[in-house]
Amino acid sequence: MVELDELRIPREARPNAEQVVVVTDALCLEHLDAEYADLCRRLVGKLGRKRPSPLLRGDLRIWAAGVVYVLGQLNFLFDKSQALHVTPDTLSELLNVKKTTMANKAKLIRDTIGLSHFDTEFSRRELIDSSPLAWMLEVDGTIVDARRLSVALQVQAFQMGLIPYVPALEPGNG
Repeated sequence: MVELDELRIPREARPNAEQVVVVTDALCLEHLDAEYADLCRRLVGKLGRKRPSPLLRGDLRIWAAGVVYVLGQLNFLFDKSQALHVTPDTLSELLNVKKTTMANKAKLIRDTIGLSHFDTEFSRRELIDSSPLAWMLEVDGTIVDARRLSVALQVQAFQMGLIPYVPALEPGNG
């Protein structure tokens, strides 16, 4: 899991970000998993770095609920067909926040950060691996699957921020 120091949260937003992370870590580690906790930390870090940080005003418990809810939306947490799923009502109960309040805060977060489905920065690894959209690149006018490129081209695409990781360097792919 990413450490808060790695997130470069400005000093003025750091105490609030830490309080939000306490709530998201507790919920994720008890009811979801460490990957969700890590994604929450990363999203809180991004909110903390906004100028001015939205975390500086409002109820921090509601910010935490909004963070978990928006990541749940992006990663299909509310889809019963997924192995890991929770209903919005259950999430609302676990966080002791009204569902509509949580959903409204999630919308604000989505709009503030510019999040959308298949945003690989805040997607679970399983979702990235199964999504062909995360790997499609245009090379010399042709759409290609980056997973089929040479290691050198995969590394270059990763360094340019075009793909979420270098598939050829993953364990079991060598």
